[in-house]
Amino acid sequence: MNFLDWLGVTNAGKPLKVGDAAPDALSRDEQGTELRLADLYGAGFTLVYFYPRADTPGCTAQACSLRDDFETLQTRGVRVIGVSADGPEAQLRFKQKHRLPFLLLADRERTVAKAFGVPLMLGMTHRHSFLIQGGRIVWLDRNASTRAQARDVLMALEKLG
Repeated sequence: MNFLDWLGVTNAGKPLKVGDAAPDALSRDEQGTELRLADLYGAGFTLVYFYPRADTPGCTAQACSLRDDFETLQTRGVRVIGVSADGPEAQLRFKQKHRLPFLLLADRERTVAKAFGVPLMLGMTHRHSFLIQGGRIVWLDRNASTRAQARDVLMALEKLG
């Protein structure tokens, strides 16, 4: 057994890169409603960010960073979607507790993580962020920040023009 196997790290699929088509997958939101990712990639930008577990310190900091700059992100045309392997009930509690104004996906089967090639560690998704425009990945961060997630996305938007 190698070290990564011992840690429970698995690669969910082929890692995506800038320029790749944004993946499609079925998932459920925090209300338990089934959604197709491709239907969420509307006009403007879509930020799909992965976090390990709802309501843990780092994941809360990351979500609150996006919440606190949500208006600015919206004025830049960014739709925000958070994804973790938590169930809909945990996602709903997390959303309500921290007043998160964006969609959370309950990726219990890890289908969204696998579609995006996000590695799993002990069954939890690794912190990654993908910015999508026109059905293509235009920016990604394989070690997404907790406290500065919104700032990083806004900086990426500046570079993209």
